[in-house]
Amino acid sequence: MTLVTTAIEIEAPPERVWAVLLDPRRLGDWVTIHRALGEDTPAKLRVGSTFEQTMNLRGAHLHVNWRVVALDPPTRAEWHGRGPAHSQASIVYALEPTPAGGTRFTYENTFKPPGGPLGAVAGRVLVGGLSHREAVRSLERLKQLLESS
Repeated sequence: MTLVTTAIEIEAPPERVWAVLLDPRRLGDWVTIHRALGEDTPAKLRVGSTFEQTMNLRGAHLHVNWRVVALDPPTRAEWHGRGPAHSQASIVYALEPTPAGGTRFTYENTFKPPGGPLGAVAGRVLVGGLSHREAVRSLERLKQLLESS
């Protein structure tokens, strides 16, 4: 299992950050590895909503089917995903207001590759620190997007 956690402070109120984070159509604006959404992706996510996302990691397209499992607007969202070869992922967004009126956004991604312990070792070799680097880059893009508009 691989765990990636990173956080960033954004000079925008939690409600505004939440609106971008929970709009699947905005994923391409800030998620660096995002490539496409399935045709039946809902415009607004609710608990139980599902959608397919295509991502690109090291030149390979990965299709993940996501299900929203928890929402507590505008402070917490969680969804679980199933990817290629029975891989699994869980994403948590946590937002908290800062004293200056902004938002501290914490992103957590837990990934379980297929193949048990051997698959976990292979996943670390193939992906290495790429997941963390892309998460940091994505949060920096989100910050720039929200602070420039």
